[in-house]
Amino acid sequence: MRRIFSNKIVIVALIIVVLLILVIVSHNERSGVNSVSNIISIPAAPLQKAFSFVKEKVGDFFGYFEDSREIRAENAELRQRISELEQEVLNFDKLQKENKELRDALNFKDQYDEYDFIGCSIIAKDPGNWFNVFTINRGSKDDIEPDFPVVTAYGLVGRVSKTDLVSSKVVSIIDIESTVSARLSKSRDLIVIRGDVELRSKGLCRADYIPPNADIMPGDIVETSGIGGIYPKGIIIGKVVSVISNEGQYDSYAIIEPVVDFKRLEEVLVLKKEASGSLE
Repeated sequence: MRRIFSNKIVIVALIIVVLLILVIVSHNERSGVNSVSNIISIPAAPLQKAFSFVKEKVGDFFGYFEDSREIRAENAELRQRISELEQEVLNFDKLQKENKELRDALNFKDQYDEYDFIGCSIIAKDPGNWFNVFTINRGSKDDIEPDFPVVTAYGLVGRVSKTDLVSSKVVSIIDIESTVSARLSKSRDLIVIRGDVELRSKGLCRADYIPPNADIMPGDIVETSGIGGIYPKGIIIGKVVSVISNEGQYDSYAIIEPVVDFKRLEEVLVLKKEASGSLE
């Protein structure tokens, strides 16, 4: 029993000695403990670097996806804004066009102040690509009558051919039923503008009864002459595209391109003489 007790005392004493030695040498910069620490840390250094590298790349990987989400969101916002800006540009262009048409219409009205201008929308047209015969949304209840001139702010469209209570039929200058007394703006020579079966499919018409000595060439402007009792004088009809010269008096004719686009008509103006209502 004493032997066991004495052995325990020896063991405890040894432990105390070892602890004292460790405390002493831990303060010595040149001690073996630091050497042991260095021996352990040297093999661990590459592992620490590898761990740091992997950690950095994993962070970059997830950061890339985070950045991609932000970029996609920004791109979606930019595309939406571009779409809105494009629509604003279209609206602005449309307003500019409408504004110009209104200014031109006012200038046109100033030239023909003896007429009332009745604004009309086209509600129907004959089959085909061209507005050679069409229907407007004003009729006899609006005091519209057959043979009233029809125009746009740019020039001559045609004439009213038939009316009912709430609508009217219009025959344009490119239709084969149309004949307009006209003149060359430059030379003042009188001619006749009429529709042609072949030219109608191209949105064109022709000038007949050209005087043999008439000064006419491509680019010349053609306007109404005021003769005939339907169209007032000086409304622009179009311009000469080409002249076909034939032998014989009045055998030559010219191709006329109307100033009005008969493929994209939407609104027109009917001219009504104020005198018809001012004589009461």
